[in-house]
Amino acid sequence: MLTMRGRHFLSISDYTSEEIRFILGVAKQMKERYYSGERVIPVLKGKHLLLIFEKPSTRTRISFEVAMKELGGDVIALTSREMQISRGETLADTARVISRYVDGVAARVYSHKSLEELAKYSSIPVINALSDLEHPMQALGDMLTILEKKGRVAGLKIAFLGDGADNVLHSLMLAAAKLGASVWVGTAKGYEPNPEILKAAVEEAQLRGAEIVVTHDPIEAIKDADVVYTDVWVSMGQEAEKERRLRELSPYQVNKELMMHAKRDAIFMHCLPAHRGYEVTDDVIDGPWSVVWDQAENRLHAQKAVLSLLL
Repeated sequence: MLTMRGRHFLSISDYTSEEIRFILGVAKQMKERYYSGERVIPVLKGKHLLLIFEKPSTRTRISFEVAMKELGGDVIALTSREMQISRGETLADTARVISRYVDGVAARVYSHKSLEELAKYSSIPVINALSDLEHPMQALGDMLTILEKKGRVAGLKIAFLGDGADNVLHSLMLAAAKLGASVWVGTAKGYEPNPEILKAAVEEAQLRGAEIVVTHDPIEAIKDADVVYTDVWVSMGQEAEKERRLRELSPYQVNKELMMHAKRDAIFMHCLPAHRGYEVTDDVIDGPWSVVWDQAENRLHAQKAVLSLLL
């Protein structure tokens, strides 16, 4: 058995392909036990997780709280406004203090640097529950969903349409590459992925005979895709750019016409929340391609795996 206890989880890059597969195997077991009626698996009895939120949350907060409690542990959830960091306490001092109280921290932050600062001074695991750079817990849930629906990840083509500088896409590229899938990104000029993450994903993909491709042609990106993925075009903190973003990204809307270029058995994925009528139309997200509700549920099981292994 691989040992992960005590490690941070800030990025998919922190873990090897073998470790990612192991986490997904544990997640699959957790889900199977859940549906067999074993709702509580008390491997974290007596453990406490601190959730810190700088941004609003639905799926992340609920799934982490339920996951921790179904593992026998407990949760303290705070917004940054409820903590002394809102009054000037440094993240370093905060990290040193909370390390004496709880067994792990999951933080949803605006800046990835905040997570790195927390991790640097924490003696307990720090988990990225979303930053401006990555969303690794989402990627694990995504990979679990693809495994369930397609039976494999290796050798598949995943098409991502929309904002290529998206944190969800960054983690998706890294996870897919580590598991041998190709990712084709269809995005507008000026919306390309983070260069460092793109380089890392390309290198991982090449090791496994896969590829990461960025194109400005949405049809080229989606052609013969096994999986079609999109995310919101206007994330939290980008509201001032809304009109420009909607205009420049409109050719990348995932609609029924565009889905016709994917494989006939393609699945549609979205990390949610969806802005219907912008990045995706109702007939796609509510249509036969959509697996978004299973995908949302799988956050719970993937996070159970991470929490049980790290804490």
